[in-house]
Amino acid sequence: MLLVIDVGNTNTVLGLYDGQDLVHDWRIRTVIDHTVDEYGMLILNLYKNSRISSKAIRDIIISCVVPPMLNILEPLCQRYFGITPLIVGPGIKTGMPIFYDNPREVGADRIVNAVAAYEKHRRALVIVDFGTATTFDYVSPKGEYMGGCIAPGIMISSEALFTRASKLPRVEFSRPRLVITKDTISGMQAGIMYGYAGLVDGIVERMKAEAGTDPLVIATGGLARVIAGESKLIDQVDEMLTLEGLRIIFMRNRTSPSP
Repeated sequence: MLLVIDVGNTNTVLGLYDGQDLVHDWRIRTVIDHTVDEYGMLILNLYKNSRISSKAIRDIIISCVVPPMLNILEPLCQRYFGITPLIVGPGIKTGMPIFYDNPREVGADRIVNAVAAYEKHRRALVIVDFGTATTFDYVSPKGEYMGGCIAPGIMISSEALFTRASKLPRVEFSRPRLVITKDTISGMQAGIMYGYAGLVDGIVERMKAEAGTDPLVIATGGLARVIAGESKLIDQVDEMLTLEGLRIIFMRNRTSPSP
């Protein structure tokens, strides 16, 4: 079995593949001051609760946008699984040309998403990933990564509103019935929800115009389904896009078949 690990700034998502089938996935917090053993026991407990032996893991691939986490995860993989993981980074085979001024600057998760989306759809694409930051990436009809843009994530934006406006309370992130609201909490919820949906559609519309194509727009990430419900331009949601991309990239870099 193949263990794929996507380390984001807020959450780390793990997936377990049996061949091409994703059989389990888990989401845990990214905590850079945890020790190797703390993370090791946490991951082993996930497998224990799923009734899967850690001995079933034969290969591991990691995508990470938090460099200090690699100092935890690489020794963890060696100590608890006896495996040296494949790290997505410069020099790895992605099968996708990257047209970026400095390819080393592109977040690994953005390339992983692009690879998975193009492998599935084989057409021009815009991928919107709702994470700590929200990233927008364009893939050409030929399967070339052309770049994109980065916006503050919805939770970062909301947190700034709560902390910098002293009279505004912290509110639950939910969809209000109206935009012309009659109370402060509903007004904040409307501004956050519909304002962010408008941000997404505005950027996607500009990307389409600039590219001169009609790309399929795919949303992924923790809040993808919530925002997609209010967006006019998101075509589909694929919450496991990054995990699938990691599986594809692993297969393109595998030097010997897994037992």
